[in-house]
Amino acid sequence: MKRKLYSLAAVIALIVAAVVSHAVADDSDETEFCSNGSAVGQMSAHLRLSDHMTMTVARATTPADTERGEKIIATMRAKLAKYEDYKVAMADGYLPYMESVPQDVYHFANRSATVAEYMGDFDLARPGSLLYEKKTFGGYKLVGAMYDAPAGDTPEQLDALIPLGLSHWHAHTNICLPKGVTEADVINGNVGNHMRPDISSVDAPREFGRSQGAGDEERIRFGYMADPRFGFEGTISNQADCEAAGGTFHKQIFGWMIHVYPFASDDIKVAFSLVAP
Repeated sequence: MKRKLYSLAAVIALIVAAVVSHAVADDSDETEFCSNGSAVGQMSAHLRLSDHMTMTVARATTPADTERGEKIIATMRAKLAKYEDYKVAMADGYLPYMESVPQDVYHFANRSATVAEYMGDFDLARPGSLLYEKKTFGGYKLVGAMYDAPAGDTPEQLDALIPLGLSHWHAHTNICLPKGVTEADVINGNVGNHMRPDISSVDAPREFGRSQGAGDEERIRFGYMADPRFGFEGTISNQADCEAAGGTFHKQIFGWMIHVYPFASDDIKVAFSLVAP
């Protein structure tokens, strides 16, 4: 399905954004969506409602939803099974996002596929991201895929892609980024040692103001996410507090997203669960 929802300038911006070219949402209010929501625990396996995540409103599952869901699972299994070998996925342009940061589920994102989704081109065989769990003795296990949609999509448009009666589309909202960290850094997964959070703020937690010592190596490694005030699960979730901490507030980062786990079970509820199997 193709919908020309973005201006040429927006499309160009998506193309030049690096590996994970997720679009930034507009500022319009969607009253049909929940006003609260949480992040994916910096891309964790659990989706939960909080100030940092907006989710689509739950709908009753209809027989038509179930029929569509079964077809979606069958299509994904047939088209994505080749990516059970994560090296094949990488050869096709699916590259790990923030691989150095411990996660329950790792997103292997495809730049061109993500751009296509944000242009309104939705294809079950070519998701924006593949979802993997890290194996104990090396390598990755394919568990599902994440699909994207433009931030301005209505509930009806999202439902046409994957039924709202089966699961929830989600969006990352009310994000405070610290001084020196930009949306581009988040989009590109730049959270390394050059992204160490600014500690000049007078109200910064004590551990961020002390001299080099135990734990500082980890804080440097995980950059701004090591400061509990900032990011997708930060304690700051409103513009006033964000600006007081010297940060920049973003009503939404990325567009709409949904996780589907077709390889876990024949149970449709498991495949469309908000928790990775």
